[in-house]
Amino acid sequence: MRAVVMHAPGDVRVEERADPTITRPTDAIIRLAASCICGSDLWPYRGDDAVDHTPMGHEYVGVVTEIGDKVSQVKVGDFVVGSFFASDNTCEICQAGYQSRCIHAYPMGAIGTQAEYALIPMADGTLVATPGAPDPELIPSLLAASDVLGTGWFAAVAAEAGPGKTVAVVGDGAVGLLGILAARELGAERIIAMSRHADRQALAREFGATDIVEERGDAGVARIKELTGGYGAHSVIEAVGTQESMMQAIRATRAGGHVGYVGVSHDVSLDGLELFFSGVHLHGGPAPVRRFLPELIQLIWDRKIDPGKVFDLTLPLDEAAEGYRAMDERRATKVLLTV
Repeated sequence: MRAVVMHAPGDVRVEERADPTITRPTDAIIRLAASCICGSDLWPYRGDDAVDHTPMGHEYVGVVTEIGDKVSQVKVGDFVVGSFFASDNTCEICQAGYQSRCIHAYPMGAIGTQAEYALIPMADGTLVATPGAPDPELIPSLLAASDVLGTGWFAAVAAEAGPGKTVAVVGDGAVGLLGILAARELGAERIIAMSRHADRQALAREFGATDIVEERGDAGVARIKELTGGYGAHSVIEAVGTQESMMQAIRATRAGGHVGYVGVSHDVSLDGLELFFSGVHLHGGPAPVRRFLPELIQLIWDRKIDPGKVFDLTLPLDEAAEGYRAMDERRATKVLLTV
């Protein structure tokens, strides 16, 4: 099969790899309908994370082609969506709604889903079947549910976005944009998008943003305070993962408010005394996408939300290297790869 492999930072290739085979009775194999490039894939691409002939990709939708003997929740022929972490969905952590931290959690990035086929461990706990074969126009949105929509949704839930709340969103990538959509769906009264890019500002407004703040750092915090009568936002989504973005999120949150942080942390450290006196709740980490998949799939199926709009560049799998370049150079927000 064809699969994307990152040999070294900036060196992305499409190569022939062996087709996956079932090795455990709980495995399934899917034929991907589409894959995509994640903002987190840019960390190794830019040399911030170690990479060495690494299979790439952790977002996926497709059709089940084979199942192990103990798989009962999905069947051959089902169109399925899965999370970027495989989970058993039965342990105490999963049952509490944190499937990404399942005691048997397995990162799909270690398998690589920018490919024609993918092996899915713990298929019963990881995959969710759609109500039927989706119309082609729904596939981008279903693919978004596999990570960026589920992650944005978790960020909004962790930040306790809801009726009467003002929500600020730090980060205008796909996760931040879909955090805006989630906050809207959860009933937020006001949503402030922090963005300097006109195309992303437009999509932010389409997804529900009521205000745009272009300032960053302390100036961005001051602008949020100005817009909220000096208090700060009730709920802040942090969707970047840098020191600046995390401090901007914490400082833009009012005392007693909530930060939902889902940006993959890189060199972030928090001053204990500042955190102590902030009075801010912090909740986040790898999103338990599996918790939200049934609800998100139904919202997409019923055409109540259209998160697939975050894909602004579509390329065939063979042109994955160009997709990485486009996202690295900010010529694309998120790239869909047709398989």
